[in-house]
Amino acid sequence: MGWVRKTVDSVKSLQVKQVLLRAIGLAMVFTSGLILWKALMCMTGTKSPVVVVVSGSMEPGFKRGDVLFLYKNKDPIRAGDIVVFNVKGQDVPIVHRVIEVHEQQSDGEIKLLTKGDANDMDDRFLYARGQLWLKPQHIMGRAVGLLPYVGWVTIVMTEKPVLQYILVGAVGLLFLTSKD
Repeated sequence: MGWVRKTVDSVKSLQVKQVLLRAIGLAMVFTSGLILWKALMCMTGTKSPVVVVVSGSMEPGFKRGDVLFLYKNKDPIRAGDIVVFNVKGQDVPIVHRVIEVHEQQSDGEIKLLTKGDANDMDDRFLYARGQLWLKPQHIMGRAVGLLPYVGWVTIVMTEKPVLQYILVGAVGLLFLTSKD
């Protein structure tokens, strides 16, 4: 009977070790993703090197669900550039085209006006109350690349938050119960 008890204890110990190894592997996957994100931030000069287009305001050029890659450098912003900007009071960054650039001769201050390609009017109604122009510090970066439709996963997860929990739970369960 003693050998049966030792065998059962051995099997339980092995199972615990396997679960711990899987949990460590899952933590390493998440850590690797975070390191990759931080590396992209350093390389692109922006806090958000990747954004998802969440509205149709830039159609036909960019469609809802497209993923844009951003880059921020010291080159001056020109009319026609596609930029992503934050507006005080709004959580979601906006992807629109610069339609006017004004540089004050007296102090060199730069002012920008944007507009969505599919919109009839400029973005002044989107800016903070009383704000008529964007300044370079509002710009997160310029769009330099596109991956069509991949962002739909993010949009669906945002619009249906319960799916986030289901997906995370399913991935975790699969990871912990897989035999490999």
